[in-house]
Amino acid sequence: MKKIMHLRIALLAAAASLAACSMMPTYERPAAPVPADWPYPAAPAGTPATELGWQKFFSDARLSQLIAAALANNRDLRVAVLNIEQARAQYDIRRADQYPNISGVVSGSRGPAASGSTTGGTTGGSAGATTTVYTVGLALTAWEIDLFGRVASLSEAALAQYFATEEGRKAVQTSLIASVANNWLALVADEELIELTRQTLATRQESLRLTKLRFDNGAASELDFRQAQSLTETARVTLSQLLRQRAVDLNALALLLGQPVPPDFQVTPATASVTLPDLPAGTPSEVLVRRPDVRQAEQQLIAANANIGAARAAFFPRITLTAGVGTASTQLSGLFKSGSWGWTAAPQLLQPIFDAGRNRAGLASANASRDIAIAQYEKAIQSAFREVADALAGRATFDEQLQAQRTVAEAESVRYRLSELRYNNGVASYLDLLDAQRSLFAAQQALVQTKLQQLQNQVLLYRALGGGWEGG
Repeated sequence: MKKIMHLRIALLAAAASLAACSMMPTYERPAAPVPADWPYPAAPAGTPATELGWQKFFSDARLSQLIAAALANNRDLRVAVLNIEQARAQYDIRRADQYPNISGVVSGSRGPAASGSTTGGTTGGSAGATTTVYTVGLALTAWEIDLFGRVASLSEAALAQYFATEEGRKAVQTSLIASVANNWLALVADEELIELTRQTLATRQESLRLTKLRFDNGAASELDFRQAQSLTETARVTLSQLLRQRAVDLNALALLLGQPVPPDFQVTPATASVTLPDLPAGTPSEVLVRRPDVRQAEQQLIAANANIGAARAAFFPRITLTAGVGTASTQLSGLFKSGSWGWTAAPQLLQPIFDAGRNRAGLASANASRDIAIAQYEKAIQSAFREVADALAGRATFDEQLQAQRTVAEAESVRYRLSELRYNNGVASYLDLLDAQRSLFAAQQALVQTKLQQLQNQVLLYRALGGGWEGG
């Protein structure tokens, strides 16, 4: 028994030392194929997006509750979490391949006795003699001694895939948080536009009523009446469109939440009352590699790099060991008696000689997969750079656009009041008044939509800079 234990210890020590040999290429992160600086300026100071939890970025309590519900119930995020569990299990399988698989064995066999056998378990005449053998023990079956790191490379690849799924979960979370926030902001704008349209419709209905009275008494032409009627019905059409859009946005929010929208759901009364913090952008080389989707692509590249090591190792000998220790007897009662114990060890070396190019093709496939992963990683970097650049372009222009649109709305409001005074005093035509009404309504709508676009651009910048996966 001591000899057996010494043999096992020697084999395990040899395997551990040999497994240190690896055929994997040295991994080097590819250079980012993007400019060294952003094309547009960002906030000069502030907390970086990756360090600013979503609870602090979205300060509205109602929005925070919706985001928390989405993180708990969204099915896409749930699938991403389950993918992590699956990848972890696959890694555990690969890691287990590096260790011996020892099984308990209980067996019995019955067959023809060898010629001249005098074993006590033999029955029948010499011509039809049979032998029964019972065996109990431990068996180690086809354990690969990882001489060239093939199994270790496959384990490394599985580990990188596991890390990639974790980064994928973070990427799904950042997208989910941004989607919930943007959907909520859209609903804020929906409510504001609906209220504005209802007020406009009420004003136009009153104007239509007065114009109808003037028309019935001959003080206004049918043209004035029909123009007032058209303008009123146009407002009614707009109201129906906005009510439908709000219903669509509520349905989209329910899908993101993974549950029905709460019956007491409310939003901030106006887009102007929503504030989001400004964010510094840092440098592309620091920011982009911290984004979860970019890190996911890099882990997939690491996995592809590890698979090359396994493909290279396939060209070299593969050593496996099958061994057993136990007791055997022709009688059940003799299994554990002195002299029934024994052991076997059967190492095997397989050296590829002719495989019709299978190993060479496997290595070529692994190299191609690594090149594909490099291209996908570089594309992830470029896509991330574009998202940040787009958001920074919006940041650089939306403030000026919003101020200009606010000035337009104020000017149209003054114009409408002046047109109404001129019409009531008989100085201007009714067509001038209707045109002023139409222009004011359009300017007010554009102001709400521009503010919505500015807020959604800030959410985009937060997500593009890698914010949203911490604190979830």
